Amino acid sequence: MTSPQDRPLIVVSGATGNIGRSLVGRLLADGAAVRALTRDPARAGLPAGAETVRADLTGTGDLAPLLTGADALFLNLAAGGDAAAVAVLDAAVRAGVRRVVLNSSMAVTDTPADETHFIARLHAGLERAVRDSGLEWTVVRGGNYATNALAWGPSIRAAGVVREAHPGAQSVPVHEADLADVAAVALLDRTGAHLGRAYVVTGPERLTLAQQVAEIGRATGREIRVEQISEEEAAEAMVGRYLTKEAALELVRMFGATVDAPPFPVSDAVEQVTGRPARTFARWAEEHAADFS
Repeated sequence: MTSPQDRPLIVVSGATGNIGRSLVGRLLADGAAVRALTRDPARAGLPAGAETVRADLTGTGDLAPLLTGADALFLNLAAGGDAAAVAVLDAAVRAGVRRVVLNSSMAVTDTPADETHFIARLHAGLERAVRDSGLEWTVVRGGNYATNALAWGPSIRAAGVVREAHPGAQSVPVHEADLADVAAVALLDRTGAHLGRAYVVTGPERLTLAQQVAEIGRATGREIRVEQISEEEAAEAMVGRYLTKEAALELVRMFGATVDAPPFPVSDAVEQVTGRPARTFARWAEEHAADFS
């Protein structure tokens, strides 16, 4: 049992996101103290063992007090965008935090292509900031998140249909809990084995979008059909707070390119880091069946 004085304090940004929520639970189970940052602590629904703190990372206030006394930081661009992530990183340096684990993207390839691919460009810039911060660092480059399938929830619940431009697009969907587990190992590691490493983290198998839909159908016991739509229609459906029509169309076309040429191999990083195999998409679908029912 870890004594209170030996418990590392880990600050988790994006604590109520899919990865952050899993990470908070994993860190607490491993005996760490957790300071979970969220815009609305009253609605966060995080475990009672976590110190849930109100934090608007996009504001103009000093963020250093949020990091005071912390040993390590889990940094997630999705918690407020790239400018907010850099501000949190700078605050961590000022507060004397020792280590940062960055949730990045496998779109980053450490090649000149990182400057032209819109997803890679965002994450590559933040990776550079992390490497230049002077802190100990580990980067977790996640692949296609299994949780992206939650976007199909409304149409599956309403009509038992998924509308996609490229049903044959291939990816290696990764369970959010696997990303959290890899991050937790890196945050809590005392051997230095994971410092200066960039792990590409995927699930254990390559699947098309249609195959993912079929797994959701099996998990829910429903017949779900896949309807092919135009790239324009697919892009329109994706436009939102952080995604313009132009970016969405680029993303849809990128998915289309994977129909005949899968872009990424299956990674064994989950097993390499945690000592156990990555969770399957079928397992993810079973665990999230209620989201589609």
